[in-house]
Amino acid sequence: MVHEQTILIQQINLTDRVWVEDLCVQRWGSNRVVTRGALHIVTELPGFVAWESGERLGLLTYHMFREEFEIVTLDSLESNLGVGSTLISEAVRCAQSYNCRRIWLITTNDNTPALRFYQKRGFIIAAFHRDAVKDSRIIKPEIPLTGIDGIPIKDEIELECLLN
Repeated sequence: MVHEQTILIQQINLTDRVWVEDLCVQRWGSNRVVTRGALHIVTELPGFVAWESGERLGLLTYHMFREEFEIVTLDSLESNLGVGSTLISEAVRCAQSYNCRRIWLITTNDNTPALRFYQKRGFIIAAFHRDAVKDSRIIKPEIPLTGIDGIPIKDEIELECLLN
């Protein structure tokens, strides 16, 4: 059941930064994320926090460059409440307000739940970067060798949603 109407989205503020750091370390192994060879310090990125009933339920961080809006992280702490979808909707609104031509993101080959999630929300697979995680591990050595369901983490998959 989706409760998007009760989820409040706010920009990350200073009081959220410790929570963002803790969440990133828990979910991503550190506050650093590598996408297409670029290092992002998540705690320094802009983004949105999803709230419901005074509780933080999700986080989306992003990086904008020229006319492109990159989703760097998306985390929902509660499944099937519409948290991720609501954060994506806010990202689309933000990207459109900056006249971005596309929203894009990187996930890895093991992350089949993310591939399902984004494709259900209109994202398409735009590129496949074979063995790209090998180079990412040079920048962020803590990237594990295996991921979801014991699948070796090797490739980056780029998804995008074109904006009008």
